[in-house]
Amino acid sequence: MDKLQKYVKLLVNTGVGLKAGQKLVINCPVDLAYFGRLAMKEAYDAGAAEVLILWNDEISGRIHYLNAPDDAFGHEIEWIKARVKYLVDEGYCLLNVYATDPENLKGVNPERVQKQQKVNQMMSKPLSDKVTSSEVQWNLASVPTPSWAKKVFPNAKNEEEAIDLMWEAIYAACRVDDATDPVDNWKAHVDSLQGKANKLMELNFKSLHFKNSYGTDLITELPAGHVWVACGEKAKTGNNFIANIPTEEVFTAPHREGVHGIVYGTKPLVYMGDVIDEFWVKFEKGKVVEYGAKKNEHLLKSLLELHKNADYLGEVALVPYNSPISQSGILWYNTLYDENASCHLAFGRGYNYCLAGTDDKTEDELNEMGLNQSLTHEDFMVGSPCLEIIGTTQDGKEIAVFTKGDWAI
Repeated sequence: MDKLQKYVKLLVNTGVGLKAGQKLVINCPVDLAYFGRLAMKEAYDAGAAEVLILWNDEISGRIHYLNAPDDAFGHEIEWIKARVKYLVDEGYCLLNVYATDPENLKGVNPERVQKQQKVNQMMSKPLSDKVTSSEVQWNLASVPTPSWAKKVFPNAKNEEEAIDLMWEAIYAACRVDDATDPVDNWKAHVDSLQGKANKLMELNFKSLHFKNSYGTDLITELPAGHVWVACGEKAKTGNNFIANIPTEEVFTAPHREGVHGIVYGTKPLVYMGDVIDEFWVKFEKGKVVEYGAKKNEHLLKSLLELHKNADYLGEVALVPYNSPISQSGILWYNTLYDENASCHLAFGRGYNYCLAGTDDKTEDELNEMGLNQSLTHEDFMVGSPCLEIIGTTQDGKEIAVFTKGDWAI
C-alpha cells in the first residue's frame, strides 16, 4: 500500500473513526477532487451507509468577493441552512479537507469577507454545536494545493516539486511512512499524549503562567472541573475518533474571566484569506482590552469583533517545541499544522468536553461556569523555545509545566 492510500485510510478509519452503517460528509476543495474520491471509496470500503461530498472553490470565492454587488453579502441562504439541518438530523460524520491559499483574499474588501464569514458561521452553528460537544465524529486534515505548496516552499524549482515536498512533509508530520502501519503509530502517539493529559488532571492546576522573551506574561486561570484532552476522543456515538491529524497538543479551556496579562503571537495567523503577523493582545478579567499588529492589524480587529465573546479565550493548548512538526522548521501558513508546532490559545468558543458537567446547559449557563461561548474559534500560536509555563495548584504550590519550550512534567 502506498503512502497516499495509507494516509486516506488513516483519516477515514482512525481520524473520523467511521464504522459500518454510518454516514459521512466530506468537505473538499474542488481542486482536490481526486482526494475526495479516494476518501469516498475508502469510506464505502469501511461500510459507510452513504457518503456525500461538498465541493468548495476558493478561487470562485475570490471572484465573488471582488465582483458581486454589496447586497450579495451578509444574508442567510435558506438552502444552506436546510443542508446543515439535514446533516445534523441524519447524524453524518465529518471529514474536512482544509487546504487553502493563505493569501487568496489579499486585497479583497475585508468588510465583505467579515459580513459573509459572520453569516456563514451563524448558518453552520447547529453543526458546529455538535462538533464542539463531540456528539459527532469528525476529522480535519490537509492536502497540498499548488498555491499553498508554493507559499510554503518558495524555493522549489516548480509547482510539481513544491507539491512533492509538501506531501513528504505531511506524511512525516502524520506518521505515515513506507515501513510501518500509521494506525499503530497513532495508537502509540495517542497513548503518549494521554499520559500527559492524565498527569495534568492529577495536578489539577488552578492557573498557568506563560512567560517568554518575546514579552509574553500571561496568567490563565482554569475553571473548576476543567478537563485536559489529548487527541483521542470518544463521541456520543460511542466511537473513538481523532479530530485533527496531525496533532501534538494536550488542551483544555481557560476560565473565560480568568485571563490576565499580555501575550505575543509567535507565528503568522492566517485569517480571512490573508496573514496577520507580529501581533500582541492584552487581557483584563478575560477580555481583550488592547491589541496591535505590524501586519494587518485591521484583520485582528475584525477577528475580535466578528462575534460576541470573540475577544475572550476558549482554549489553552500545550505543544512541546521539540515536536516533529516544530522541528521540521517549516512555516506552514496553515493553522492545523502551525498550531501543532507551538503552544497556542484560541479566541472565542471553548469545547464543552473540556469542562465537566456541561451536558444540557444553556450558553448563559456555560458562560457562568467559565466556558466561553461564541461562534468564533480561532487558534493563534504563542509557543517558543524560550517559553516557560508555571502551574499553580489548588493549594498554592508552583510546579514547572514547560521549561525552555518543552515538557517539564
